[in-house]
Amino acid sequence: MLFSAQRRLIYFPSTGPVPSAASVLPGARDVVVHTSDGLALGAWFLPGAPGPATLVLSGNGGDRTMRAPLAAALHGMGMSVLLLDYRGYGGNPGRPTEEGLAADARAAQDWLARQPQVDPARIAYFGESLGGAVAIGLAVETPPAALVLRSPFTSLTDVAAEHYPWLPARRLLLDRYPSIERIPALNAALLVVAGDSDDIVPATLSRRLYDAAPEPKQYVSIPGAGHNDRALLDGKQMISAVERFLQRTPVLG
Repeated sequence: MLFSAQRRLIYFPSTGPVPSAASVLPGARDVVVHTSDGLALGAWFLPGAPGPATLVLSGNGGDRTMRAPLAAALHGMGMSVLLLDYRGYGGNPGRPTEEGLAADARAAQDWLARQPQVDPARIAYFGESLGGAVAIGLAVETPPAALVLRSPFTSLTDVAAEHYPWLPARRLLLDRYPSIERIPALNAALLVVAGDSDDIVPATLSRRLYDAAPEPKQYVSIPGAGHNDRALLDGKQMISAVERFLQRTPVLG
């Protein structure tokens, strides 16, 4: 039973339709991203100054409306922002799987790179929690100008072992997201942001992933912040750290 239902314990999408982009983010527009396996995914695009852009890859819960404050903060740095909802999220067709989310991220990156106001050489990836694992997989295939990971983990099996130590997670899991195995091949500047009170993805997992990454890299700890706290969405300390980091990369440099 656990084996057959495990994806319900991993992915927690808001499945209903989302409001129009402009009603939540002034200046944003609704767009459609087409995947290689034939899905049409709804997303929001917030155009910014010519050149820099960020692809936001969300965590395992909710939909893109929850990341609107993050998009607004990134846009305030002068960047265009693409907020993607994966398959099965935000009214999109399909069901989420590791392979499927990887395909969604590839399609989103391709769409963003083809926008006339976006310089493909100045795109950052911002991965949140599970989206950090998706972002690492994408970054190894298609290197960004910079990679920001918020509350990332070493692998989903390690997270499962933290929460369900009595389960043989390493044998049961279909979707493993082995970021610790992928990140040594990263060819981009890296920023890892983690809350030191995170009880969903312990900061020790974020730190282990950071330690396995090549230079250049930076680790920022947000004191007292839990996994779903506002401090790790658009908190001043996190956003300031992200902006300073991107200013030292081709994205904003």
